[in-house]
Amino acid sequence: MLPHAIYCGLHGRGVHLSNIHSLSDFQRNTKEHLRQLRESGEPVVLTVNGQAEVVVQSAEAYQRLLDDQDFLESIRGVGRGLEEAKRGEGRTLREFLEELASEHGFSLR
Repeated sequence: MLPHAIYCGLHGRGVHLSNIHSLSDFQRNTKEHLRQLRESGEPVVLTVNGQAEVVVQSAEAYQRLLDDQDFLESIRGVGRGLEEAKRGEGRTLREFLEELASEHGFSLR
């Protein structure tokens, strides 16, 4: 049995019952489902034998998801860097630039 909402992604967003369909229904009505995917931008869960099996979404919505993931990973990286700096780890920007210049054979002066 499927829950009322399957929670996924940011901000507690979920897939609601109106966006859960059987794979056979999706196959019979592909054009209509694709139209709804494009218009709503919301993912659809497809079931096989009553069990959630796959999630389908528009290419545009998927790209937004990838962009959001990249942004989140960047923020996490900054957070890790700040934590390292608080612990006195890492190196200064000047040290980094000097090492980079040395590795690539140019001078900072």
